[in-house]
Amino acid sequence: MKHLRYLIPVFLTVITDMLISCKQLKSSKYITIGMVDGWAEDVAMTHVAKAILDEQGYHVIIQKASTDMILASMNNEDTDLFMGVWLPYTHALKVSRFPDLKAIGTNYDAGRIGLVVPDYVPVSSIAELNRYKDWFNYRIIGIERGAGITAATDKAIQDYHLSYRQVNSSTIAMITELQNAIRQKQWIVVSGWQPHWMFGKMKLKFLEDPEKIFGNAEQIRTYSRKSFAQDHPELVKFFSNMHYTDSDMTDLLTKMEYSKDKEKTAKLWVKSHPHLITSWLNKN
Repeated sequence: MKHLRYLIPVFLTVITDMLISCKQLKSSKYITIGMVDGWAEDVAMTHVAKAILDEQGYHVIIQKASTDMILASMNNEDTDLFMGVWLPYTHALKVSRFPDLKAIGTNYDAGRIGLVVPDYVPVSSIAELNRYKDWFNYRIIGIERGAGITAATDKAIQDYHLSYRQVNSSTIAMITELQNAIRQKQWIVVSGWQPHWMFGKMKLKFLEDPEKIFGNAEQIRTYSRKSFAQDHPELVKFFSNMHYTDSDMTDLLTKMEYSKDKEKTAKLWVKSHPHLITSWLNKN
């Protein structure tokens, strides 16, 4: 018992030091950004943010995970930011589960999701798909299970009474299958979204969605953990200023797609857009 009396104060001191260290880390120059690898726009914007903040003296750590895992980690105050929240449709349900998270900026305001076909396919609406189900082999090529667009595609199959099944794999696998079909002039329908480099590289079109299952235009927003603004008010200003036009986004995604070193390409893109970056960093 005598030894225990000496150990308790030591133990409490260690715990106190750990808590102080955690608090200091959150308010330090270390910034963690969640990123969904395979999402072209999220990968591009996250690497650009890292390039800019590294130059400002921050140490940015990119954490690769699914949307659900990133949001949960932010809710636990373990991840600072996520730049790939699509609203008001795609991620609305996911974000609603974590009401303490904070929207701090809109990166892009002309996002769109839906079903996409090559431009040589003479179909213009989702409502027409059942007429051509043999041509499409009764399949819609989707991406990962758990993604917002995957759930929307399931709902489209149900609400349009489509005799199709959604084939789910990775985003990369979907794009590979799309590219292979186009080379052979085959019919294919995929779950797609814009902005994405594939619209610059391939001639594609969205199918009309009269039932509005996939919604209208979407914004891509940056969300933060609850206390991020308290710890880093200067960065809340930066992320609220960050915004991409269509031409900015197309240029960035095209360069990133052909890059084997995303971090280096992001740094070069930042250097070639000094006026845009200065406007984001403007603290006035």
